[in-house]
Amino acid sequence: MARANRHHLPGCIWHITHRCHKKEFLLKFAHDRSRFVSWLLEARKRFSLKILNYTITSNHIHLLVQDNKEAKTIPAAIQLVAGRTAQEYNQRKQRKGAFWEDRYHATAVETGEHLRRCLVYIDLNMVRTGVVDHPAEWAFGGYHEIQGNRRRNRLLALDVLTEVAEVDSPEALARCHREWIEEALHSEGRLRDEVWTKSLAVGSEQFVLRVQESLGVRGNGRGVISTGDAYVLRESQEEYRANFDPENRAIAPNIDPSEDSFS
Repeated sequence: MARANRHHLPGCIWHITHRCHKKEFLLKFAHDRSRFVSWLLEARKRFSLKILNYTITSNHIHLLVQDNKEAKTIPAAIQLVAGRTAQEYNQRKQRKGAFWEDRYHATAVETGEHLRRCLVYIDLNMVRTGVVDHPAEWAFGGYHEIQGNRRRNRLLALDVLTEVAEVDSPEALARCHREWIEEALHSEGRLRDEVWTKSLAVGSEQFVLRVQESLGVRGNGRGVISTGDAYVLRESQEEYRANFDPENRAIAPNIDPSEDSFS
């Protein structure tokens, strides 16, 4: 079952990434992505999980979440969603074996500018893989709800997202969100950046140092480095191979939606 990548600090905002076992395209069917969303909704109800954004691809997921200040909230929620999604898939396909990689990865993200950048990074996942030209074209993400287009079964905590993104109202959030997306589409913001998928924390120097201190012995051996526009608490040298100059990915003109990769 999915286990957190060695750390969790209650009260933070977390960017969660989780990959299907051996990078298999086990979420390539819309039915299974829809079931994942349904279980996310259930996790929100059961554990008071605040979901701020998400994207479900064919072989991995991105979540931006905040817990209810209890350490067990996010692990319990991920266990429910990942476990039930896998169970249903294996039963339907008469399949045995692991559905997910053993561990999901969690990156603490500071509110404000850094959270806004992470928000957009999640939205642009399917753009980076070449499956769509704009996040509005992908149904399995938070873009439409942030824009006020989802009327039933609201999944996102838009009031919380408005506050932590440091904007005045949900209407202002939708307007700013469109602007952030458009700016990223015409800049390096659309490129892959492992800061968001392999770091333990991203934010100001003060924030990252605070996370490192909170981790205690688990923070030992993990360096705090500047990437130019953020500070990052990186993994140990053995595990961390991030290139802080974002890499452009090849975009095939007729790429199949099932052929996306972890980005």
